[in-house]
Amino acid sequence: MKVLITGASSGIGRDMARILQQQNYEIIAVARDEEKLKELQQELGKKVKIVAMDLGIEENCKRLYEQNKDIDILINNAGFGACGAFTKTNLEKEVKMIHTNIQAVHILTKLYLKDMVEKDQGKILNVASIAGFMPGPLMATYYATKAYVVRLSEAIKEELNKKKSKVQISILCPGPVKTNFNNVADVEFAVKSLTSEYVAKYAIQQFFKGKFYIVPGFKIKLAKLGAKMSPTNLVSKISYHMQKRKVSSPH
Repeated sequence: MKVLITGASSGIGRDMARILQQQNYEIIAVARDEEKLKELQQELGKKVKIVAMDLGIEENCKRLYEQNKDIDILINNAGFGACGAFTKTNLEKEVKMIHTNIQAVHILTKLYLKDMVEKDQGKILNVASIAGFMPGPLMATYYATKAYVVRLSEAIKEELNKKKSKVQISILCPGPVKTNFNNVADVEFAVKSLTSEYVAKYAIQQFFKGKFYIVPGFKIKLAKLGAKMSPTNLVSKISYHMQKRKVSSPH
């Protein structure tokens, strides 16, 4: 069986590739960093096909699909963040973030889902974040992109249920994870980060059990519950104070 994983050169995506390769899945590993992909391929062996590609570009998403149609599982993991007041963060970086975190997930989910529904089999795991359940002052664009992934996936799940489809869609919603995300986003998390190995292992286990919401860590489960039960303005105020504490440089 074949699994296509985006953002596979590091962090959660890389560790998912390692776990699934050990379970004898054929891996199609996609990321921008060709050197890191080659290192992964050298580590895991011939069952890993690497594709060096920037999924922030719309045509690349379509080309990836056209060249790799025959897959059983899609894991949309590619994404990044940025931290700071909305009026001060870099516009070009945010537009690139929207293209990667939203547009790429939307295109790949749509193209592969149509094939899976036609065959009535297949699985999709969209990597969102606990951020997708709340406003995120000082990381406004990132939180908004993850909210898109959450709501899109929730809606697709209901459509699949109504069709009585055997196709599965799930969302992974972690909190802070020890990955290169922190460096790219220019942020230091106040809450203790989980390791990418732990999150990847937990995610794969829950995904294959058919879970829809996959939320690693007890504190993050509580945060999801709190965000659901509390007024939005209160959640926004709490989120702001948490973000302000973790910004690693003045904004």
